[in-house]
Amino acid sequence: MLARTKKLPTESIHIVGTTDVIRRLRKYARKFGADIIETADGIPVADISPLLDTNPCGVYLRGIRLREDLTQQALAELTGISRSNISAMEHGKRPIGKELAKKLADTLNCDYRRFL
Repeated sequence: MLARTKKLPTESIHIVGTTDVIRRLRKYARKFGADIIETADGIPVADISPLLDTNPCGVYLRGIRLREDLTQQALAELTGISRSNISAMEHGKRPIGKELAKKLADTLNCDYRRFL
């Protein structure tokens, strides 16, 4: 007599977070026997832009600025922040404080917390 077999459900999850968080979650998942499957749509972000490991706020600032089709000079004129300071923030040479983050976010139509 053949016995019925019950196939356990298989689930997958998509996690968004910092590189450190993702690395720790992968390690934790492997500890409990989960498989990590890299797919074409799951390329590690550090492979696409290594700067995201060291300067995520600057990369985000540049990306949002380009999305809004603004030059550094145009953004400087709209926010009152000097172009050299915007450049320094994009390259990770100057931190983006809360006050500047709010100015940038208002001009770029985004959440200021992404710059912090």
